[in-house]
Order: sequence, then C-alpha cells, then structure tokens
Amino acid sequence: MQTADKAKTDGPQLILRSVGKVFGNDVVALRDVDMTINQGDFLSLLGPSGCGKSTALRLIAGLSSPTSGVLDWRGPAMGKADIGFVFQEPTLMPWASVFDNVWLPLRLQGVSRAEAKTQVEDVLAQVNLSGFENAVPRELSGGMKMRVSIARGLVTRPRVLLMDEPFAALDEITRFQLNSDLLALWERERFTVIFVTHSVFESVFLSNRIVVMAAHPGRVFGEMEVDAPYPRDETFRTSEDYAHLTRKASSLLRSAMGIEGEGGDDHVLH
Repeated sequence: MQTADKAKTDGPQLILRSVGKVFGNDVVALRDVDMTINQGDFLSLLGPSGCGKSTALRLIAGLSSPTSGVLDWRGPAMGKADIGFVFQEPTLMPWASVFDNVWLPLRLQGVSRAEAKTQVEDVLAQVNLSGFENAVPRELSGGMKMRVSIARGLVTRPRVLLMDEPFAALDEITRFQLNSDLLALWERERFTVIFVTHSVFESVFLSNRIVVMAAHPGRVFGEMEVDAPYPRDETFRTSEDYAHLTRKASSLLRSAMGIEGEGGDDHVLH
C-alpha cells in the first residue's frame, strides 16, 4: 500500500518564488506566493473565494504571466502538451461528439482523427466512458460531461494536470464517485495534480498535501500534509483518521479566513 509520503519522492517539479499578480485596475490577486509542487503530488489549493487559487492555476498553466516573481520548472522542459487543464465547467463543444471533444487538443497539435483514435479510446476507457464515443454532450449527465472534460485534459498524456474546482457543480453522490475515480487514475498514472477546491472534505480525501490560501491579497497562509495511506475509499471517508484530518484542515482554513477557533500560530501542520 502506498503512503501519502510516497507521492513526492521524485523531488520538486515546480517552485514558485515570490510570485505576484496585479491586474490592470490595480487589484492585487497574488502577493509573494512561495510554493513547491513535487513530482507526483496530489496538491490541493484550498481557500475562500478571492484568494487567488484560480489565478495561481492560470499562471502555472501559462495562460497568464506573473507580475513579479518566478515559476521555476525543474526537470525536462515543459511543453504545452505536458500540462492538462480541467475547468470548473466542462466547456464541451455542444455540436461535437465525445470523441471529437476529447480529440481537440491532439487536433490542435496536427494529429489526425485516425492517428488519434487509439489514444482517444484509451483515455475514454480510463474515465469509464468506453462506448460513448459518438454521443453528444446533450445526451450526457453532468458527471459524464465532466469525465469527458477530464479525458480531454489527459489525452496528451500530460505530466501535470491542473483542475479548477471540476466537481463543484455536481451532486454529492456523483462528486464522491468522481473523486474516487480520479484518485484511482492518479495512482495508476502518477502525473502531478494541482487541484483547486473550496471543500475541506474533498481536499483531505484526495490530497497528499494541502496549501491553504488567504485573500486580500491572495497569498499562501499555510500548508498541511495529509498523512493517510493510499488507496483511499469509503472506508477512509468514515474513519477517525479522516475526521481528525478534516478538523485540522478546517482549523487552518478558519485561521486563514480570520475566524477565531483552533489553529494557533503554526501554519505548517504535519
């Protein structure tokens, strides 16, 4: 059985040093963000609205540039295909089939439909959508649409998968199932995941590390290791260890939000 610590044995993959982002109307979205993402991490960014979680994700994706500071990628050079992005909404092309929606990133790289066939079918199998290649989005449930979005993010076989609150709009049962399926996929493939969420419960279930952010300006408030073994399933969700870890994460989040309660001054929890 893998442990949470096992997930980061390959060392740093990305280091953010004093990263800041100021938008044109002088809104400071991020200030002096220091963060290390290790190869193979499942790292959650947890915090209230307006704390810069999504802005940090866009900087990491290369969709925006920092106003100050450095994003230091380690190891082999990162190309566009090495970073997958799953947005909060599935953002599927409504007129296109599941296959064509997933094929899109490869198509933009000049890969023909025929050449992409095996790769698209493989990734659809990974997200349990085999047999739905010809369906269109209106024929799919919300959870299935999100599976298509995840498949599209994975089809280029990225080394890093960025996920911006992908399950926030789903019902609890579907969200739990997709959490479990995502973890199983991550354990098999061992890409790095950076996952934005508002949910303490989701961050503890999924992550080996949680970075808690505070708002006004957006900044890293603290960090917590989730010292629980993988694989994680419903038994973990109902365990005393899970309850203890969610209390600890909630305490750190409450402190980041300036709400009195447990937490104290130690912002690095183990």
